[in-house]
Amino acid sequence: MKSIQLPDGVLVNNYIDGHEKSLEILIHRHKQRIFSFILSKILDKDIAEDIFQDTFIKVIKTLKKGTYNEEGKFLPWVMRIAHNLVIDHFRRSKRIPTINNSDEFDIFSIIGDDVLNAENQIIKSQILDDVKDLIEELPEDQKEVLIMRMYKDMSFKEISESTDVSINTALGRMRYALINLRKLIEKHQIILVSS
Repeated sequence: MKSIQLPDGVLVNNYIDGHEKSLEILIHRHKQRIFSFILSKILDKDIAEDIFQDTFIKVIKTLKKGTYNEEGKFLPWVMRIAHNLVIDHFRRSKRIPTINNSDEFDIFSIIGDDVLNAENQIIKSQILDDVKDLIEELPEDQKEVLIMRMYKDMSFKEISESTDVSINTALGRMRYALINLRKLIEKHQIILVSS
């Protein structure tokens, strides 16, 4: 069938314009890859099938609402939806560690864990993505210290020497960076781990 060769973006636009068959082609084209991804994380065929269905229900709702804006990136967008639904599944089944949202809040407590099972691996990559975006919104001095500490693995002594401030100032900036990160998470309503 000739339409099978149409690019994803064209099929998406055709579906939005009312050609229901276009979505069927997209699902058929990407089912194997999306379902395999879900199954590799969930390890339960029935639940994986449910999540696959939920993924496309969400795709349909987004396309029908007219809020789809990932032109040319249909598959990565659908994979992201599937990925988020997998995380939601683990949250609901309460099989992931919770983070205490206190003054000692440390968003990197999961990231630093050396022994990560498959579930935590998903959470880790999600947190890394979300955190990278939020770090950009921090004041420059806090962002600098946080990046040096968390991504460059520098000690506070090295940070203080590199930024030409005292160790206490470096520690203070790190503390404020984490506090502000928490506020940004709340502002953007990013739910990292439900309790």
